[in-house]
Amino acid sequence: MKIIIRDAKIIDQKSPFHNQVLDIKLNGSYIEDISKNLPSANDYSEIKNENLHVSQGWFDSSVSFGEPGFEERETISNGLEVAAKSGFTGIALQPNTFPVIDNQSQIHFVKQKANNHATDLFPIGAFTKNSENIDLAELFDMKNAGAIAFSDYQKNISNANLLKIGLQYAQDFDAMIIAFCQDEKIKSTGVVNEGIVSTQLGLKGIPTLAEELIVARNIFLLEYTGGKLHIPTISSAKSVELIRQAKLKGLKISCSVAVHNLIFTDEKLTEFDTRYKVLPPLQNEINRKALLEGVKDNTIDAITSDHNPIDIEHKKMEFDLAKYGTIGLESAFGALNTVLPLETIIEKLTFGRTIFNLETPQINIGNKANITLFPILI
Repeated sequence: MKIIIRDAKIIDQKSPFHNQVLDIKLNGSYIEDISKNLPSANDYSEIKNENLHVSQGWFDSSVSFGEPGFEERETISNGLEVAAKSGFTGIALQPNTFPVIDNQSQIHFVKQKANNHATDLFPIGAFTKNSENIDLAELFDMKNAGAIAFSDYQKNISNANLLKIGLQYAQDFDAMIIAFCQDEKIKSTGVVNEGIVSTQLGLKGIPTLAEELIVARNIFLLEYTGGKLHIPTISSAKSVELIRQAKLKGLKISCSVAVHNLIFTDEKLTEFDTRYKVLPPLQNEINRKALLEGVKDNTIDAITSDHNPIDIEHKKMEFDLAKYGTIGLESAFGALNTVLPLETIIEKLTFGRTIFNLETPQINIGNKANITLFPILI
């Protein structure tokens, strides 16, 4: 692959070419040259687009595809094609499949399925066997097989001692635990955010307390054990503040927020559209603004699409019965452009590689060409 990218504005704060409009010459998988008005070459194809921008390759820290077991939702091959066309050069795959990705053979399986795709797949192994919150899964074996972290997707680790042991054990091989935060007893049968909208619609509410209590508990556990903890898709102002204070203490904690929680509020539910039934649920405007502030002041480290396609048989039905989940890869960048500055968006769509200790090559001559091209409409 030999390509010259013409007149692209480079958005990479770690690059010496940041904010400059230049040509980029790619030879194979590496950046051969970056300069103004590079000469054309017979064996190089060229890419040119109005208002073209280039950044480090985007990384999504929470993606569900379905395969194996739920291929009717989305296969790995189709999902990676969607991710590539959406600008993502890497994704972290959640283990919520059937069977659950809780052993090294399943890690090898999904990695093999991802071969020969433009987007890299980095598997997340289940934290507990079958994600049942009873016994730890084969964490060390999965790490050696290529798992980048461990999580029971959208399931709270209700057994505090299990999380304590997991955080202690994972330090032996420098692994990260991802802990979704939501107290199931407080959530109970709730399906949307508890508030004015849930009352008006007659839908059972989930108080933000369900998230905040577990965030606080998990921070206490991390402070006791040490180790690395990632809290995914936070949704409330109090959660942002709790994590902000934990970082001030020097704890190794990171967190993410889903695109839809930055864009929408629970006002979108007035027509009972189950496409907006997500977990954690859409919040009110106060929490949405607090999340945006958390992104801007770097309390929130990364933004994820939390892409989780659900087949129509389980989505287009009564609100109480519909499964949680929504697609998000395709619309993530366009949606974020409506609420955040461009440089902030790029930072939060690329920082996931740093969280998971993956290679993050800056845009510079001689470096690997892990880049995303995107036009900005004016």
